[in-house]
Amino acid sequence: MPTTPPSKSLHGNDYCYCLLILFATSSQLSSLILQKRIGRSWSNMRPTVIDGGFGTQLASYLGSCVDEDPLWSARMLSTHADLVVKVHLDFLKAGAQLIRTNSYQASVGGFVEHLGLSEVESLELIKKSVQLAQIAVKKYKEDNDAAPADIPILGSVGPYGACLHDGSEYFGYEGMQLTLEQLIDWHRPRIQALDEAGLKVLAVETIPSLLEARAVSHLLKVEFPHLRFWLSFSCKDGERISEGTLIKDAAAECWQIACAQLEAIGVNCVHPAYVSSLLKSIKEANSSIPLVAYPNSGEQYIAGKGWQENGEKVSQFVQEWLPLGTRFVGGCCRTYPRDIEEILSQVGKISAADP
Repeated sequence: MPTTPPSKSLHGNDYCYCLLILFATSSQLSSLILQKRIGRSWSNMRPTVIDGGFGTQLASYLGSCVDEDPLWSARMLSTHADLVVKVHLDFLKAGAQLIRTNSYQASVGGFVEHLGLSEVESLELIKKSVQLAQIAVKKYKEDNDAAPADIPILGSVGPYGACLHDGSEYFGYEGMQLTLEQLIDWHRPRIQALDEAGLKVLAVETIPSLLEARAVSHLLKVEFPHLRFWLSFSCKDGERISEGTLIKDAAAECWQIACAQLEAIGVNCVHPAYVSSLLKSIKEANSSIPLVAYPNSGEQYIAGKGWQENGEKVSQFVQEWLPLGTRFVGGCCRTYPRDIEEILSQVGKISAADP
């Protein structure tokens, strides 16, 4: 982390990029310029519509056994690979312009405990999540002449709390005495597997604590500098991430750590009514940070009780988020392909009105 703050005339990624230029040799200069242009290409385009709740759509085929499973949808990598492909296709057919692998709740420890796999077999199953997403994209393109030439696949990297299957990803890890090093060690093999499977961009999502966000940001910066990622938090209200840190403070620190690799910072699996306030807070931290937003339906998951409260249409909020600088928008838990269709429609209308 820099020992001095960026100049007030330079924001986040511009500051990091200038440092690279200062220390680059003349032979490296043109390469750096090209990398900046390519690495930030998404940020200069119209908003990208991402997929919705993978486990939610999977449960429409398999019932409540998905939500009640300690591995959640990740078990289906082993038992229902055909349905994993089908769910990806459901969202692609609905208009998703980017999909995430079914690896959110995939972990070595979880597969060893609940599937009886070895460590090597567990890592191969995480890689399989990439292969299944690739199969879905290939099939979608073969069946649709109008399909885009490039449909990015992002590796879903869920939080440590997801493997506990007790809702910790929505509340944080108070009392667990986790260290930065423990969280880095836990995340490393999953990210390594996704990297070895050929992915270039990760969706680090539903992160409930600054400590975990710090751990993943440091890990990616130091050990995987060739990977890009977005970082999205779970939040308790319109100002704070789940463990209580102001989101503007969490965003500012993570942007400072890994701005050269971050595609966006934002929120997911939060109530859609909180999103505008949270995105504005991130922009207070640094106005140049691109944003990502994919909330849930507004329902709350209670371990042992399931989903509570009534849902909201995520699409009705999109018009609030795009003017703030949101580059990626979609849905999380309890959002279906029909919700992605509606979000895509709203994005199209807003983009047409403001070309």
